[in-house]
Amino acid sequence: MTRASRRGIRSAQFAILVNTCLAIIKLAAGLVGHSYALVADAVESTADIFSSTIVWGGLRVAARDPDEAYPFGYGKAEPLAAAVVSLMLLGAALGIALESISEISTPHHTPAAWTLAVLVAVVLVKWTLALRVRAVGTDIGSVAIKADASHHLSDAVTSAAAFVGISIALIGGSGWESADDWAALLASGIIALNGVKMLQPALYDLMDRMPGPEVVGPVRQAAESVPGVLATEKLAVRRSGLGYRVTIHVQTHPDMLLRDAHVLGGKVKGAIRTAVPQVQAVLVHMEPFQGATH
Repeated sequence: MTRASRRGIRSAQFAILVNTCLAIIKLAAGLVGHSYALVADAVESTADIFSSTIVWGGLRVAARDPDEAYPFGYGKAEPLAAAVVSLMLLGAALGIALESISEISTPHHTPAAWTLAVLVAVVLVKWTLALRVRAVGTDIGSVAIKADASHHLSDAVTSAAAFVGISIALIGGSGWESADDWAALLASGIIALNGVKMLQPALYDLMDRMPGPEVVGPVRQAAESVPGVLATEKLAVRRSGLGYRVTIHVQTHPDMLLRDAHVLGGKVKGAIRTAVPQVQAVLVHMEPFQGATH
């Protein structure tokens, strides 16, 4: 297991611990303090527990070495986990929205004022957790960890919305009790947008979309910098777990011996993996020089 995978797994484990504590606190405060927004927030934290567990499992599977059954490795487990987490966000958003609409039309008590203190603490904890997890995801290049960070951020957003809704209900007094539920409804829309945003990169990786020039450019440049390489032709790069797999066609002198061409191919592999350490595997196809770069 790589160092990046271990960092991602530790991040997911820490998030599970934090979210378990927060879910219990918010559910109890919401039920006792008559705040549906807090109850909805507790549901969101519970979803965060499952999402972090899925990310944890996805990273563990993705870190496995290739074998006969999966010669290309298990890397797809990582974006698959990210896609599942994103769909969970959308599901949570839909559930909160439906329940909020139901609660808006149902008379209920004004939320207790002390629930505001609970929400302030929750927002601070979840915002800090989201920033920490996102930093890990960005550092190791994990779409699953980034999706998990978005889940934590959405939880902070629902808590902030609940704070606003409860404040309005308390200030407005009688007749403003539903402000708490309107806040939960607004938060559900924000959660849904977040889910759609995080689903896109996961689908890109599952569909083997070519990464951007920040990856492709250094790969091609490294190959063309090797002495003996006269040109590069086809280049395909796809993401696999926390790394990349590269297929490249390299052109060299037509009269080069097969043995020498094999050695040159090895040098190209080494140059690419040195220039872009995230590259896990390189397949080099040697071709005679055509006199032009395609």
